[in-house]
Amino acid sequence: MKLKLAIVILNYNGRIFLEKFLPSLLLHTPDFAEVIVADNASTDDSVEFMKHHYPQMRLILNDRNYGFAGGYNVALEQIEAEYFCLLNSDIEVADGWVQPVMEAMDA
Repeated sequence: MKLKLAIVILNYNGRIFLEKFLPSLLLHTPDFAEVIVADNASTDDSVEFMKHHYPQMRLILNDRNYGFAGGYNVALEQIEAEYFCLLNSDIEVADGWVQPVMEAMDA
């Protein structure tokens, strides 16, 4: 079944940002959306952190660092969704952050 909204975070050695900002993102993500972390072959412990603390989340493991645009392109090829939101890992969201955008897109 195709997702309504895929919120995709490209990560490269950003465990500190995932640890700090992912909890609020998950808290404020509506049920019709899925948060997906695409890891761009990190050399820190980002992947281990995700597997340990967020085993239920989808984690896409790129086989190498494809850079910003390339990393997203490789990840997005593996996701089926009506809409995509590419979100930096150092962004803190507030309650209701995505609903106005979704309403505009649907209109």
